[in-house]
Amino acid sequence: MKNYFFTSESVTIGHPDKMCDYISDSVLDAIYSQDPYSKVACETMAYKNNILVSGEITTNANVDIEAIVRNCIREIGYTDEHTGINYENCKVDVVLSKQSNDIALGVDIGGAGDQGIMFGYATNETAEYMPITAVLANKLARKLEYVRKNEIITGIKPDGKSQVTVEFEDNQVKRIESIVISTQHDATKNMEELRKEIIEKVIMTTVDNNLIDENTKMFVNPTGRFVIGGPLGDVGLTGRKIIIDTYGGAGRHGGGAFSGKDPTKVDRSAAYMARFIAKNVVANNLADRCEIQLSYVIGIKDPASINIDCFGTEKVPEEEILKRIKDKFDLTPNGIIETFKLRRPIYKQLSAYGHMGRIDLDLPWEEIIEL
Repeated sequence: MKNYFFTSESVTIGHPDKMCDYISDSVLDAIYSQDPYSKVACETMAYKNNILVSGEITTNANVDIEAIVRNCIREIGYTDEHTGINYENCKVDVVLSKQSNDIALGVDIGGAGDQGIMFGYATNETAEYMPITAVLANKLARKLEYVRKNEIITGIKPDGKSQVTVEFEDNQVKRIESIVISTQHDATKNMEELRKEIIEKVIMTTVDNNLIDENTKMFVNPTGRFVIGGPLGDVGLTGRKIIIDTYGGAGRHGGGAFSGKDPTKVDRSAAYMARFIAKNVVANNLADRCEIQLSYVIGIKDPASINIDCFGTEKVPEEEILKRIKDKFDLTPNGIIETFKLRRPIYKQLSAYGHMGRIDLDLPWEEIIEL
């Protein structure tokens, strides 16, 4: 019997990095709504009252990127300088160029847009086939946004974080060891009142109370105050929360970010396919846990390698599972795009609270099929 602890974190959409992801994916959606064959690699940076949108975009679409940026900031809830940025008067710089002709040589013939490695992961420890720590951390961050926007808790601001540590016994979920919630707030907010409200209205309404015991620790704003937040407190960048976007650290990651990239970028699309495969291996009871690695070469359609690891939980030989995968799935970039119908504006809804295991959204890579 092996006891161990594992921890995952998440952040709200008002976190400066997630705000940048939201802007980048909103630009992608706006462009895709007009020209679904656009090539988009949109990067955003935020600091104080300044936004920079840059990258490589080749498109026939005509979109007002500055207006998209301001609308995103307003939707998140940054409406005055005291919250870190004001959507009405922040400075927005847009610096874009077209996709490199060298990259286009490979993409235009249906090959991968770059070399790279992508991982997909699944486990049967939750209904989402996701690590429980990642599921809980994302749910808590989403609830924190919900209670703010619906004024269930007043005096809190858009920037926030969550963290969950779970104790496992012999690879089975035993209990929650600790929960951390940090939220930006008004300078006048009473800390004792805030702690009470967060525990009652965020934690206890989100987490299965059977996993909480008398030894579970709950930390709310552990430093005592969190007044300066958002881009006023830290620089935000697209693509800096890749572990939150995927499996909370429980599965490996190839290093490529998702937000702001069109699906010809296998960093994004092949990671969705790897998740689809891993989830269906577990959902079809071929293994209790599964990790898939795919690798690609720029300009080449088929993956350079496919690897499967079921961590000793497989019910049939891994060689048999791998054969079923190769027979069942089209792993070319165009095949993945067609399988999931990825040339459509579905991306900004994914920019916060995870791209995988989102049973609140109708995502094709979360569908369960016969394998």
